[in-house]
Amino acid sequence: MNKFVCFIFPLISTFTGLQALNFPFPVSTNNSYVYPTSGVIKPNDVSQAAMNATIQTFYNEWKQQYLATVPYAPDLMYVFYNEDGESDPENAVAVSEGQGYGMILSAYMGDQANFDSLFRFCLAFPSNITPSFLIGWQQVDEDGTIDYFPDGGDHSATDGDLDVAYALLLADKQWGSGGNINYLSYANTMMSSILSKDVNLSKFTLKLGDWVTNNDRKFGKATRPSDFLLNHLRCFAAASGDSRWLSVIDKIYSIINELHTNFSSNTGLLPDFVEFKNSSYIPAADHFLERETDGDYSWNSCRTPWRIATDYILSGDTRALNQLTTLNSWIRNAASNQAYNINAGYELDGTLLPDEEGEFYDDLSFTTPFGVSAMINATNQIWLNRIWAYTADYPTSEGNYFSNSIRLLSWIVISGNWWTPINLP
Repeated sequence: MNKFVCFIFPLISTFTGLQALNFPFPVSTNNSYVYPTSGVIKPNDVSQAAMNATIQTFYNEWKQQYLATVPYAPDLMYVFYNEDGESDPENAVAVSEGQGYGMILSAYMGDQANFDSLFRFCLAFPSNITPSFLIGWQQVDEDGTIDYFPDGGDHSATDGDLDVAYALLLADKQWGSGGNINYLSYANTMMSSILSKDVNLSKFTLKLGDWVTNNDRKFGKATRPSDFLLNHLRCFAAASGDSRWLSVIDKIYSIINELHTNFSSNTGLLPDFVEFKNSSYIPAADHFLERETDGDYSWNSCRTPWRIATDYILSGDTRALNQLTTLNSWIRNAASNQAYNINAGYELDGTLLPDEEGEFYDDLSFTTPFGVSAMINATNQIWLNRIWAYTADYPTSEGNYFSNSIRLLSWIVISGNWWTPINLP
């Protein structure tokens, strides 16, 4: 294996000065930045300064815990996601999802050096299907050499592509694109590639990655609700001027409501994966792609309360408001209004999902996103306060890469600090 693969764009030296910061964290100091949607709430039993300080503290811990530098390429950095050694394969070290999380966090926290190093890692490992330019999904450590995971790691995953492209748009607003890296140019290239490779333009659905062809009988029309990054797509439409992004948004809202009406009318829960069969979108069958819970609310769809509610908070689009309202009402009742009672997984009817040992437990990956969905209405105020308090008391050392990353990203929304390229402070 080679340490690096051939790619279209050159790697760029990091040894230059950093650019001026346009929107330092926190942007929500003294409530100077307010979300545009009327009625959106934040925790009201903790001060803005305290929330901001908590995020800064936990971000510093997150960097210490998960950011790793490639030893033989010190200008490349990755988010180490396999600290517990439970991912497949055991020597996996990085995924495009983690790079996207790290880049978004770095952009919001004003951390340009880390942002650039994380992005250079993406440039070093593009998808071999779309080298100009989507991102290879998974990398492994082979005796000290970082390379693609040989079984599909050189293909892209849609969520990683979407998050990295969005992070580049943030970087363009945060630092400008006239410096060492032309963030906007890379963002434009990625947005174009995502449309052509990660979107089924005959259906305007988000596919699972660039490895899926539109005529693939199993996966060609399938989609993953955790990829429903609606506000990202809204920013792509504004940045590119391409109205097809709006068609993708329309389709996503249609799928959300179809699933809610037909499969989770009492809970608002969405499944990990969705199939298209007999002209309908339905929860995926067991082991559709990953595990037996592919049709349940599990480790992928736990992100949907954050993903979907963020678009309402930033845009005011009400098309998923009924689904979010049902979701909030159900989870508050199911958890007896106590954040620590949120289970790490449910069937779509609300039945608890156990882990592989038959145990039930909570996890920040499931708990914190419900805080974002709670923001849509003041009736959830006490519930939101409890979610913030519970997740803020959860030590970084007791979580993992996935839960700690989702907690921080959700917190940035909950605290009022999630600005976008079209909702600038």
